[in-house]
Amino acid sequence: MECVSSTEDKPRTGILNLDVLSCPICIEPFTIPIFQCDNGHLACSSCCPKLRNKCPSCAWPVGHSRCRALETVLESTSIPCQNAEFGCTEKLTYGEESTHENTCSFSPCSCPVQDCNYIGSYKDVYVHYKKLIHKNPQSTSQRYRVRCGESFCVKMNISDNLVIGTLYKERLLFTVQSFRKSNGVYVTVSCIAPSSPKAGKFSYCITYTVHGLSITYKSPELKKIQRVSFHTPTENYMLIRNSSLHGESLEMRICIKKEKEMKRTI
Repeated sequence: MECVSSTEDKPRTGILNLDVLSCPICIEPFTIPIFQCDNGHLACSSCCPKLRNKCPSCAWPVGHSRCRALETVLESTSIPCQNAEFGCTEKLTYGEESTHENTCSFSPCSCPVQDCNYIGSYKDVYVHYKKLIHKNPQSTSQRYRVRCGESFCVKMNISDNLVIGTLYKERLLFTVQSFRKSNGVYVTVSCIAPSSPKAGKFSYCITYTVHGLSITYKSPELKKIQRVSFHTPTENYMLIRNSSLHGESLEMRICIKKEKEMKRTI
Protein backbone atom coordinates (compact mmCIF):
# COMPACT_ATOMS: atom_id res chain seq x y z
CA MET A 1 0.00 0.00 0.00
CA GLU A 2 1.35 3.44 -0.93
CA CYS A 3 1.44 5.98 1.89
CA VAL A 4 1.68 9.76 1.55
CA SER A 5 3.03 12.22 4.11
CA SER A 6 2.97 16.00 3.68
CA THR A 7 5.89 18.36 4.16
CA GLU A 8 6.23 22.08 3.53
CA ASP A 9 8.01 21.40 0.24
CA LYS A 10 6.22 18.47 -1.34
CA PRO A 11 4.41 15.26 -0.40
CA ARG A 12 6.50 12.20 0.37
CA THR A 13 5.37 8.71 -0.56
CA GLY A 14 6.30 5.34 0.79
CA ILE A 15 5.16 1.73 0.81
CA LEU A 16 3.45 0.12 3.80
CA ASN A 17 3.14 -3.66 4.02
CA LEU A 18 -0.39 -4.12 5.37
CA ASP A 19 0.63 -7.45 6.92
CA VAL A 20 2.22 -5.50 9.78
CA LEU A 21 -1.25 -4.24 10.68
CA SER A 22 -2.53 -7.76 11.36
CA CYS A 23 -2.18 -9.69 14.61
CA PRO A 24 0.65 -12.25 14.18
CA ILE A 25 -1.32 -14.74 16.28
CA CYS A 26 -4.82 -14.79 14.76
CA ILE A 27 -3.84 -13.03 11.49
CA GLU A 28 -6.91 -10.78 11.80
CA PRO A 29 -6.56 -7.00 11.24
CA PHE A 30 -5.54 -5.13 14.37
CA THR A 31 -8.09 -2.97 16.13
CA ILE A 32 -7.36 -0.62 18.99
CA PRO A 33 -6.22 -1.44 21.67
CA ILE A 34 -3.06 -3.23 20.56
CA PHE A 35 -0.88 -4.85 23.23
CA GLN A 36 2.79 -5.78 23.45
CA CYS A 37 4.97 -7.73 25.84
CA ASP A 38 8.18 -6.27 27.30
CA ASN A 39 10.09 -7.71 24.34
CA GLY A 40 7.83 -5.86 21.89
CA HIS A 41 5.90 -8.87 20.58
CA LEU A 42 2.39 -7.84 19.55
CA ALA A 43 -1.05 -9.32 20.23
CA CYS A 44 -4.59 -8.09 19.63
CA SER A 45 -7.05 -7.56 22.47
CA SER A 46 -8.94 -10.74 21.52
CA CYS A 47 -5.89 -12.98 21.62
CA CYS A 48 -4.50 -11.82 24.98
CA PRO A 49 -7.10 -13.54 27.19
CA LYS A 50 -7.00 -16.66 25.00
CA LEU A 51 -3.25 -16.82 25.64
CA ARG A 52 -3.86 -16.25 29.36
CA ASN A 53 -1.83 -13.09 28.86
CA LYS A 54 1.34 -15.05 28.13
CA CYS A 55 3.30 -14.11 25.02
CA PRO A 56 3.61 -17.16 22.75
CA SER A 57 6.98 -15.94 21.44
CA CYS A 58 8.87 -15.36 24.68
CA ALA A 59 6.46 -16.26 27.52
CA TRP A 60 6.58 -12.72 28.96
CA PRO A 61 3.27 -11.21 30.14
CA VAL A 62 1.21 -9.60 27.37
CA GLY A 63 -2.08 -7.73 27.56
CA HIS A 64 -1.13 -4.98 29.98
CA SER A 65 1.10 -2.61 27.97
CA ARG A 66 -0.35 -0.82 24.94
CA CYS A 67 1.64 -0.38 21.75
CA ARG A 68 0.77 3.28 21.25
CA ALA A 69 3.07 3.71 18.24
CA LEU A 70 1.31 1.07 16.16
CA GLU A 71 -2.08 2.33 17.34
CA THR A 72 -1.13 5.75 15.94
CA VAL A 73 -0.12 4.15 12.64
CA LEU A 74 -3.42 2.28 12.55
CA GLU A 75 -5.44 5.44 13.22
CA SER A 76 -3.66 7.28 10.41
CA THR A 77 -4.00 4.50 7.84
CA SER A 78 -6.94 4.51 5.45
CA ILE A 79 -7.54 2.39 2.39
CA PRO A 80 -10.02 2.68 -0.48
CA CYS A 81 -13.08 0.46 -0.60
CA GLN A 82 -12.52 -2.61 -2.76
CA ASN A 83 -15.48 -1.39 -4.83
CA ALA A 84 -13.66 1.81 -5.83
CA GLU A 85 -13.55 0.66 -9.46
CA PHE A 86 -17.36 0.56 -9.45
CA GLY A 87 -17.73 4.09 -8.05
CA CYS A 88 -17.30 3.95 -4.26
CA THR A 89 -15.23 6.88 -2.94
CA GLU A 90 -15.15 5.86 0.73
CA LYS A 91 -11.80 5.87 2.52
CA LEU A 92 -11.85 3.29 5.30
CA THR A 93 -9.85 2.83 8.45
CA TYR A 94 -7.81 -0.33 8.16
CA GLY A 95 -9.67 -3.23 9.75
CA GLU A 96 -13.11 -1.69 9.17
CA GLU A 97 -13.33 -2.49 5.47
CA SER A 98 -15.48 -5.60 5.86
CA THR A 99 -18.09 -3.73 7.91
CA HIS A 100 -18.52 -1.18 5.14
CA GLU A 101 -18.14 -3.53 2.20
CA ASN A 102 -20.85 -5.88 3.47
CA THR A 103 -23.42 -3.15 2.82
CA CYS A 104 -21.63 -1.03 0.21
CA SER A 105 -24.09 0.18 -2.43
CA PHE A 106 -21.35 -0.18 -5.05
CA SER A 107 -20.84 -3.92 -4.46
CA PRO A 108 -20.60 -5.47 -7.93
CA CYS A 109 -23.65 -7.08 -9.51
CA SER A 110 -23.80 -9.20 -12.65
CA CYS A 111 -26.05 -8.66 -15.61
CA PRO A 112 -28.87 -11.25 -15.40
CA VAL A 113 -28.89 -11.92 -19.13
CA GLN A 114 -27.52 -15.36 -19.90
CA ASP A 115 -24.00 -15.40 -21.37
CA CYS A 116 -23.46 -11.71 -20.58
CA ASN A 117 -20.33 -11.05 -18.52
CA TYR A 118 -21.01 -7.43 -17.62
CA ILE A 119 -20.32 -6.55 -13.96
CA GLY A 120 -20.90 -3.19 -12.28
CA SER A 121 -22.84 -1.39 -9.57
CA TYR A 122 -26.55 -2.17 -9.56
CA LYS A 123 -27.31 1.21 -11.14
CA ASP A 124 -24.76 0.62 -13.88
CA VAL A 125 -26.20 -2.86 -14.54
CA TYR A 126 -29.63 -1.25 -14.90
CA VAL A 127 -28.33 1.22 -17.49
CA HIS A 128 -26.36 -1.49 -19.26
CA TYR A 129 -29.43 -3.69 -19.59
CA LYS A 130 -31.96 -0.99 -20.39
CA LYS A 131 -30.17 1.42 -22.69
CA LEU A 132 -26.86 0.16 -23.94
CA ILE A 133 -26.93 -3.53 -24.74
CA HIS A 134 -30.06 -5.48 -23.92
CA LYS A 135 -32.96 -3.63 -25.45
CA ASN A 136 -35.07 -6.80 -25.53
CA PRO A 137 -35.53 -9.54 -22.90
CA GLN A 138 -33.92 -12.79 -23.93
CA SER A 139 -36.80 -15.11 -23.09
CA THR A 140 -40.12 -13.40 -23.78
CA SER A 141 -41.56 -10.96 -26.32
CA GLN A 142 -43.05 -8.78 -23.59
CA ARG A 143 -40.96 -6.18 -21.82
CA TYR A 144 -41.77 -5.69 -18.13
CA ARG A 145 -41.42 -2.03 -17.21
CA VAL A 146 -43.41 -1.46 -14.05
CA ARG A 147 -44.10 0.92 -11.20
CA CYS A 148 -43.87 0.00 -7.56
CA GLY A 149 -47.28 -0.59 -6.02
CA GLU A 150 -48.97 -1.44 -9.34
CA SER A 151 -49.70 -5.06 -10.21
CA PHE A 152 -48.68 -6.37 -13.61
CA CYS A 153 -49.19 -9.58 -15.53
CA VAL A 154 -46.27 -11.89 -16.26
CA LYS A 155 -46.59 -14.55 -18.94
CA MET A 156 -43.73 -17.01 -19.21
CA ASN A 157 -43.01 -20.55 -20.26
CA ILE A 158 -41.89 -22.72 -17.36
CA SER A 159 -38.89 -23.80 -19.40
CA ASP A 160 -37.79 -20.18 -19.86
CA ASN A 161 -36.80 -20.22 -16.18
CA LEU A 162 -36.09 -16.48 -16.17
CA VAL A 163 -37.68 -13.21 -17.24
CA ILE A 164 -36.32 -9.75 -16.48
CA GLY A 165 -38.08 -6.49 -15.80
CA THR A 166 -37.31 -2.93 -14.73
CA LEU A 167 -38.52 -0.84 -11.83
CA TYR A 168 -37.80 2.28 -13.81
CA LYS A 169 -38.42 4.91 -11.12
CA GLU A 170 -36.10 3.09 -8.70
CA ARG A 171 -33.63 2.20 -11.50
CA LEU A 172 -33.60 -1.47 -10.49
CA LEU A 173 -33.78 -4.72 -12.40
CA PHE A 174 -35.96 -7.52 -11.07
CA THR A 175 -36.15 -11.16 -12.09
CA VAL A 176 -38.95 -13.73 -12.07
CA GLN A 177 -37.73 -17.32 -12.07
CA SER A 178 -39.50 -20.67 -12.33
CA PHE A 179 -38.08 -24.04 -11.34
CA ARG A 180 -39.87 -27.26 -12.30
CA LYS A 181 -39.54 -30.08 -9.77
CA SER A 182 -41.34 -33.37 -9.20
CA ASN A 183 -43.94 -31.79 -6.90
CA GLY A 184 -44.62 -28.69 -8.99
CA VAL A 185 -43.11 -25.36 -10.02
CA TYR A 186 -41.28 -23.00 -7.67
CA VAL A 187 -41.60 -19.30 -8.50
CA THR A 188 -39.52 -16.56 -6.93
CA VAL A 189 -38.96 -12.83 -7.50
CA SER A 190 -35.69 -11.03 -6.77
CA CYS A 191 -34.02 -7.73 -7.55
CA ILE A 192 -30.48 -7.22 -8.80
CA ALA A 193 -28.87 -5.22 -6.01
CA PRO A 194 -26.52 -5.57 -3.04
CA SER A 195 -27.85 -5.68 0.51
CA SER A 196 -27.18 -1.94 0.92
CA PRO A 197 -30.01 0.06 2.52
CA LYS A 198 -29.50 2.64 -0.25
CA ALA A 199 -31.00 0.21 -2.74
CA GLY A 200 -34.29 0.35 -0.80
CA LYS A 201 -36.49 -2.28 0.77
CA PHE A 202 -39.31 -3.97 -1.14
CA SER A 203 -42.04 -6.56 -0.62
CA TYR A 204 -43.92 -8.49 -3.27
CA CYS A 205 -47.05 -10.52 -3.92
CA ILE A 206 -47.69 -13.21 -6.57
CA THR A 207 -51.15 -14.40 -7.59
CA TYR A 208 -51.61 -17.39 -9.89
CA THR A 209 -55.09 -18.25 -11.15
CA VAL A 210 -56.22 -21.38 -12.99
CA HIS A 211 -59.75 -22.73 -13.52
CA GLY A 212 -61.12 -20.03 -11.21
CA LEU A 213 -58.81 -21.03 -8.35
CA SER A 214 -56.28 -18.45 -7.14
CA ILE A 215 -53.06 -19.09 -5.26
CA THR A 216 -51.45 -16.09 -3.60
CA TYR A 217 -48.01 -15.78 -2.07
CA LYS A 218 -46.92 -12.68 -0.17
CA SER A 219 -43.36 -11.99 0.90
CA PRO A 220 -42.42 -9.15 3.28
CA GLU A 221 -39.04 -8.85 1.58
CA LEU A 222 -37.95 -8.88 -2.05
CA LYS A 223 -34.67 -10.75 -1.97
CA LYS A 224 -31.65 -8.83 -3.24
CA ILE A 225 -29.17 -10.80 -5.31
CA GLN A 226 -25.92 -9.74 -6.94
CA ARG A 227 -25.94 -12.63 -9.39
CA VAL A 228 -28.76 -14.77 -10.78
CA SER A 229 -28.70 -18.32 -9.43
CA PHE A 230 -30.32 -21.24 -11.18
CA HIS A 231 -30.55 -23.38 -8.06
CA THR A 232 -34.00 -24.21 -6.72
CA PRO A 233 -34.82 -21.75 -3.91
CA THR A 234 -35.16 -23.04 -0.37
CA GLU A 235 -37.04 -20.00 0.92
CA ASN A 236 -39.04 -16.99 -0.27
CA TYR A 237 -40.92 -18.77 -3.08
CA MET A 238 -44.39 -19.75 -4.23
CA LEU A 239 -45.03 -23.43 -5.00
CA ILE A 240 -47.56 -24.19 -7.73
CA ARG A 241 -48.34 -27.88 -7.43
CA ASN A 242 -48.69 -30.07 -10.49
CA SER A 243 -52.47 -30.36 -10.02
CA SER A 244 -52.76 -26.57 -10.44
CA LEU A 245 -50.63 -26.27 -13.57
CA HIS A 246 -52.16 -25.68 -16.97
CA GLY A 247 -49.77 -26.77 -19.70
CA GLU A 248 -46.25 -25.40 -19.97
CA SER A 249 -47.06 -21.72 -19.47
CA LEU A 250 -47.54 -19.58 -16.41
CA GLU A 251 -49.63 -16.43 -16.17
CA MET A 252 -49.33 -14.55 -12.91
CA ARG A 253 -50.03 -11.14 -11.46
CA ILE A 254 -47.18 -9.65 -9.47
CA CYS A 255 -47.05 -6.52 -7.35
CA ILE A 256 -43.81 -5.10 -5.97
CA LYS A 257 -44.08 -2.49 -3.24
CA LYS A 258 -41.43 -0.23 -1.80
CA GLU A 259 -41.40 -0.33 1.98
CA LYS A 260 -40.74 2.74 4.10
CA GLU A 261 -37.50 2.71 6.04
CA MET A 262 -37.94 2.63 9.78
CA LYS A 263 -36.52 5.75 11.39
CA ARG A 264 -34.23 5.21 14.31
CA THR A 265 -35.25 6.74 17.59
CA ILE A 266 -32.83 7.81 20.26
